[in-house]
Amino acid sequence: MSAKTTKKRSDFDLDFANGKEGETLVEELLTGGRTVEVKRDLRWRETGNLFIETECFYISKKGWAPSGLSVTKADYWAFVIGESTIIVPTQILRDSVVQYGRRIENRTPPNHSKGYLITPADLIEMTKEKANALEE
Repeated sequence: MSAKTTKKRSDFDLDFANGKEGETLVEELLTGGRTVEVKRDLRWRETGNLFIETECFYISKKGWAPSGLSVTKADYWAFVIGESTIIVPTQILRDSVVQYGRRIENRTPPNHSKGYLITPADLIEMTKEKANALEE
C-alpha cells in the first residue's frame, strides 16, 4: 500500500474503538459472558486494605485447605467498597498478591482464614504494569 492510499486513523476512530472494547467487556461481565467472583470487605474503610483469602480452616476436616484465590475459576474478581466496585482480571489479582501482598491470618471465629492484604492502589499499579508490558 502506498503512502497516498494509507489512511491515518483519527483520534476519534481510535477512541471510539477503545470505547467499544470497554463496552463489550462490561456487557460480558453484566450478562454472563464472563465469570466474576464478588467480594465485599467491610473493614476496607478503616484499614485501606482488601483481604484476599487463600486458605480456610474447615472445622469438619479439622484442618486448613485452599480456598478463595487459590481455587477460584472466575475470570474476574469484583471488590465492592462502599458505593463503588473495582473489577480486575483474576490474573492481575494473583500478580498483585505476589508482588504487593502482605501475609495475614484472620482468627475471627468461627471462620479462620489465611490470605494477603493488598490495597486498591496495588491493583491499579499492577494493571498499569501489565498494560505497559503489553505495549513494549
